[in-house]
Amino acid sequence: MDQIIESFGQDHKESLSRPKRRSHLLARTVVCLVGAIVGAVTGFSLGHAGWSLPSWIPSELAAVLEDRPEAARASGEVIYYRDPDGEPFYSAVPKAVNGREYVPVRSGEDVSFDLQDETGTATNQQQANGRKILYYRNPMGLPDVSPTPKKDSMGMDYLPVYEGEEDGSTVQVSLGKLQRTGVRTEAVSRRVLQTLLRGPGTIQLDERRVAVVSLRSESFIEKVEPVTTGDRVKKGQSLLRLYSPEISAAAAQYVAALGQSRLGLLSASGARQRLENLNVPEDVLQQIERTRGVPLTLNWSAPRDGIILERAVVDGMRAMPGEVLFRLADVSVVWALIDVAERDLPMIAVGQAVKIRPRGYSDRMFDGTIAVIYPQINTATRTARVRIELANPEAILLP
Repeated sequence: MDQIIESFGQDHKESLSRPKRRSHLLARTVVCLVGAIVGAVTGFSLGHAGWSLPSWIPSELAAVLEDRPEAARASGEVIYYRDPDGEPFYSAVPKAVNGREYVPVRSGEDVSFDLQDETGTATNQQQANGRKILYYRNPMGLPDVSPTPKKDSMGMDYLPVYEGEEDGSTVQVSLGKLQRTGVRTEAVSRRVLQTLLRGPGTIQLDERRVAVVSLRSESFIEKVEPVTTGDRVKKGQSLLRLYSPEISAAAAQYVAALGQSRLGLLSASGARQRLENLNVPEDVLQQIERTRGVPLTLNWSAPRDGIILERAVVDGMRAMPGEVLFRLADVSVVWALIDVAERDLPMIAVGQAVKIRPRGYSDRMFDGTIAVIYPQINTATRTARVRIELANPEAILLP
């Protein structure tokens, strides 16, 4: 019975203490809420009154508490220093202007290529100025626009195009980023662009500097001078001695005409013209006029300076009219025939300067000029032939 009374008394005490506990909990909650509100108001007032948090608080936490997200991102080593007024001026080392120190920028700041101001806070000048969004363009540059915001197949947001920025292909970069990346601007000017064109070719003789030695009358070769293929000869140098019955008859008529009276001078002029028609050298004609005699044999000389390319005459042979006895060429100027690709033809023109490097003289360059661009395209190689004239005073370039 006593136990029953005692347990009832304990239950009665607990039932009486429960309301008190609820009231204590409610009071504590009210106190905590009031403290949080007072703390928030006090922190806001201190932050806007220019007060700062104690120095023992970490900078990252202080930045969050003081509502400075740009400072919270400022982590890592200092990579450069920017102008304290936000102007697009930067320095790699600490610097002061008008007594004001440049602001250090750390590696955690300003890493975006979006249009941002120099404090690292992303801004949208178009929205700030109340500019109208015309449409949204594809972020990958595809020709696809949308009147409303949307995402592409890769989940990338379409980019807004504002009024006055209808050209969606234009990329804008802030002045600060341009300066840091080393971009330079310069006034537009007209300049000569040089493009290196390479093409294989061969060295050929100048067709205008090739000559042959032949006779216009039937003759017999008495003696050939000791010259042969590859020898250099000068203009007027004797190549052979010959006897020609037709030339001798014309020479005798010329000598007879020279000894006649004034009336015979007309026939003398005609006789000389006949010898010239037979291609008798000028020195032989002068010898006939000087000696007033008919030579038995004639010296036949080289018509120009050059190298003997061909010798087709021997002592005692009979030479018919038009038969080639010697073939020689002047190699002081040669041609370089170059094959140029069809796609490169618009970049060349007659008169352009060209440099030629022979395969046998890889350490030497020869200057030349484009003389002719042949009006034909090789159907197999799709190349056109270009003729270049080269000076060859040392005869190094061999056809």
